[in-house]
Amino acid sequence: MSYLRAEDILPKELIETIQQYVNGELIYIPSKEKQTWGSRTDTRQFLHKRNLEIYEKYQNNASIRELVEEYSLSVKSIQRIIRNIKASESDGVDEAAEL
Repeated sequence: MSYLRAEDILPKELIETIQQYVNGELIYIPSKEKQTWGSRTDTRQFLHKRNLEIYEKYQNNASIRELVEEYSLSVKSIQRIIRNIKASESDGVDEAAEL
């Protein structure tokens, strides 16, 4: 993340007001537009596809230990992926439609 100099973009009066609260420190100003996680990259789709692969292999009798080794994830992560997909199937949620 690149930083902008306050002197270059804010009015002097606003800078002086901010300095009453924070002087010489870095502060984060959140964006007005909230973006969902993964909306700027294809990471969300990649992980969704990976999780479906894991679940499909589990359904085809791959052991959790085998999945741990293949995907370099913890046992808990594999169990969570399987549990979440099972729950979404039983709720009638279409995983692909959520993306």
